Amino acid sequence: MEAILLEYLWVLLVLVALEGLLAADNAVVMAVMVKHLPKAQQKKALFYGLLGAFVFRFAALFMITLLVDVWQIQALGAAYLLFIAFKHIYDQRKGKEHSVEPEQTKGSGFWMTVLKVELADIAFAVDSMLAAVALAITLPHLGSMEIGGINGGQFAVMLAGGLIGLVIMRFAAHKFVKLLSNYPQLETTAFVVVGWVGVKLTVLTLGHKGVGILPYEFAHSTEWKLIFWGVLLAIVAVGAIVSVKKKREQSAA
Repeated sequence: MEAILLEYLWVLLVLVALEGLLAADNAVVMAVMVKHLPKAQQKKALFYGLLGAFVFRFAALFMITLLVDVWQIQALGAAYLLFIAFKHIYDQRKGKEHSVEPEQTKGSGFWMTVLKVELADIAFAVDSMLAAVALAITLPHLGSMEIGGINGGQFAVMLAGGLIGLVIMRFAAHKFVKLLSNYPQLETTAFVVVGWVGVKLTVLTLGHKGVGILPYEFAHSTEWKLIFWGVLLAIVAVGAIVSVKKKREQSAA
């Protein structure tokens, strides 16, 4: 039982870190999208944006929970996570910091800006919850309660990750924004992690009993878990080392 609780705690810690970086990115995008509005309207638009982030994350969580065991949904989720990871890396290499540029909202009225912020929130909500599901779905079952197609313990981890992400977006996003500003490579590291989570969801899809390309036992085995977490830790370690190295090079220049 203690080993299971430690595994749950470890997944929750990884989710908190990933949610923090994604929430910071979400906060930056919202700030960019409302910057053309008067100061008073900026605060209102950001409030509606945070409210939308709250609603859409929970809507995405419950929708994904109901459909999580459908292999076609798993396949779409895996493809989407891999797509956004590769797109982010491609955009960064082309010199684009974010997929949402100021020109897309510049000149828009208040409610049109709010609408565009909410559409961005939907995309971030799907990113966040798909990553949470892929991380939590292979955890051992905890208790007998089921919510939709997922164990109650797994659902609790995803819910906690989503709530913490919202708290970070509301109260601590500026610190993550500062961290990303000082170490921009960390944002790429976060999206490489998202891509690797997409690989995990791909393995789950291929190991689904309705697909059968990979053995079901392998997709849920200790060996695959060790491979996944080992590579994930390596990605984070390399990303941190590269970020610090680039920061020192910039400081020395």
